Amino acid sequence: MKRLIAPMLIGLVGAAILVALGTWQLQRLSWKSDILDEIDRVIVAEAQPLPQMIYPSEQRYLPVTMQGTVEDGALFVLVSVKRRGPGWRVISPFTTQDGRRVLLDRGFVPTDKKDAERFTGTAQILGNMHWPDDRNSSTPENDVAKNTWFARDIAQMAEVLDTEPLLIITRNMSPADEGVMPLPVDSSGVANDHLQYAITWFSLAGIWILMTGVWIRRLMHKG
Repeated sequence: MKRLIAPMLIGLVGAAILVALGTWQLQRLSWKSDILDEIDRVIVAEAQPLPQMIYPSEQRYLPVTMQGTVEDGALFVLVSVKRRGPGWRVISPFTTQDGRRVLLDRGFVPTDKKDAERFTGTAQILGNMHWPDDRNSSTPENDVAKNTWFARDIAQMAEVLDTEPLLIITRNMSPADEGVMPLPVDSSGVANDHLQYAITWFSLAGIWILMTGVWIRRLMHKG
């Protein structure tokens, strides 16, 4: 009987640790869900004029409204949209009525429409301020010379288009931006994998208990 104590302790302690990790992930899931709910509330809140003072950590997703001019000189970011396939995000300079010049993410055009003629002129924009994080370790460097961008690197885009390093994602443009499909911000791009992690830890706890049972059974048979 004494030789069963060690495997039983190993089994119980290991399973307890794995269950604790799974429980922690469920707590993280609740925390992340609250954050996503808050993001969704911010995105659709009442729009306000473009603020004079910019605080990225506090103003991410802030709804804004602007009147001004969509300027010529678009940049193109390679993207893929579900059920539409590959294409380009169109980033244009936008000059507000009070003379500020910012980046405007107008939305999506198909791959073969990159060089199509598109709207420039006076417009009213409803959108959201955003500081996207498109780049990871495998993202290629932007090819500025060929106007092929792989990430919305705001500082670099602002330098090329001579704007403030500030990006507004279009939700609605009036007049309508013909040929361009808006890609408004939402919380779907914020990772929330904690449920999958919790299931993994609980599954490992079950496997740990099962393997411990097999170990104990073999020891009993040897006895």
